[in-house]
Amino acid sequence: MTQLWTIAAMAKAMRATKGGALPKGVTGISIDSRSIAPGEAYFAIKGDVHDGHDFVEAALKNGAGVAVIAQSHRPRFSDDLPLLVVPDVLTGLIDLGIASRARSKAKIVAVTGSVGKTSTKEALRTVFAGQGETHASAASFNNHWGVPLSLARCPESAKFAIFEIGMNHAGEIELLVKMVRPHVAIITTVEPVHLEFFSGIEAIADAKAEIFAGLEPGGAAVLNADNPQFARLKTSAEAQGVSRVVSFGSGEGAEATLLKIALQPDCSAIQADILGHEVTYKVSVPGRHMAMNSLAVLAAASLVGADLALSALALSGFKPAAGRGVRHTLDLPGGHATLFDESYNANPASMAAALSVLGRSEIGPNGRRIAVLGDMLELGPSGPALHRGLTDAITAHNIDLVFCCGPLMHELWQALPSTKRGGYAKSSAELESQILGTIRAGDAITVKGSLGSRMKLIVSALEKNFLSQSADGDLTV
Repeated sequence: MTQLWTIAAMAKAMRATKGGALPKGVTGISIDSRSIAPGEAYFAIKGDVHDGHDFVEAALKNGAGVAVIAQSHRPRFSDDLPLLVVPDVLTGLIDLGIASRARSKAKIVAVTGSVGKTSTKEALRTVFAGQGETHASAASFNNHWGVPLSLARCPESAKFAIFEIGMNHAGEIELLVKMVRPHVAIITTVEPVHLEFFSGIEAIADAKAEIFAGLEPGGAAVLNADNPQFARLKTSAEAQGVSRVVSFGSGEGAEATLLKIALQPDCSAIQADILGHEVTYKVSVPGRHMAMNSLAVLAAASLVGADLALSALALSGFKPAAGRGVRHTLDLPGGHATLFDESYNANPASMAAALSVLGRSEIGPNGRRIAVLGDMLELGPSGPALHRGLTDAITAHNIDLVFCCGPLMHELWQALPSTKRGGYAKSSAELESQILGTIRAGDAITVKGSLGSRMKLIVSALEKNFLSQSADGDLTV
């Protein structure tokens, strides 16, 4: 396998002490002893629940070439084990990530936003992959350990790299983006998310605007002109010395402009002007929100020198990430039903987008559009009202039945018309049997909620009992 790092380069970057019989290099970086591949380096990160040092021997037994451990844990391990010893493992990983960025010649795009970070990152991965070696953050590795891990994994030979940057408190993005140092920074949108930790939407916009602090000289910011916070973000970008602000949106004046759109149940056909060049293309996921984010994707691709025509063509092959709208066909007595797995996360904006896609989905002669919804978390005092407010989207998109679980979703349950009440339970585990006993051939079902709502339990139950085949991925938010 291709060598990612030499041991000498790793030790120098992390100021590590060597121990044991070390390999010449490693093929990858891992923080999970269970999934580590032969020849990778295992970093013994201390998490909220587990300390990675407890799994060093397991990682080495499973094929790790070397383990990176903290000096304070050195006495636990025999002298012959292949170790790199650092004062602090997370700091060592950060140092390695910074060294990776320093050696990289890739064109780098960073993505943040209240909604659409992962889908936009994955769309960029799809676009760049056909035009050169491309590296991107795995899953939603967008926090204080995910970003340096993703950086450290970036091959020196990569032509393009995309990093997702998240936050739920002020100050987090600035620290992360200064490691990434992107050439282009995208803010997909600013919405009322993580309100528990912010005074209001303007404070959320200011936190997102921290991404400008790490832009490389001459870099560009790509901003959503349709979002009410656009002017505030643009002003912040200019105040931080950003030389190029590119807007995307549906209105006149945006540099990446949506000209026409045809929304279909399983895709969107788009005509757009991208930085003065007209293109027509298809995005293989439904929903206006994804069509809008595709404008940012193509603008960013053009800004880093990718071929616009090839980039637009590639979007027809885009697939959503797990838990973000992957579509499955369920095999039921008398026919099939469609399942949209939106179980990874939720907030008011992404919930509205998911309900919009469900409302456009095709159903059979006796089918119904069914929403299975778990709590949206971290909304603070506004949480109950924002959950009740989902009734508008449910009505507007002709959702036939709604199942709710969790104390916050009880607010929605109480606000729903009796004709739309499918069922309620305190937890997803308790709701599972109600869903399994209700769905029938012809239905379209969306399962969505914040990660802490554990809606994946319901998805897994549906897959276990009825999964027939995977169809093309749909909604990604």
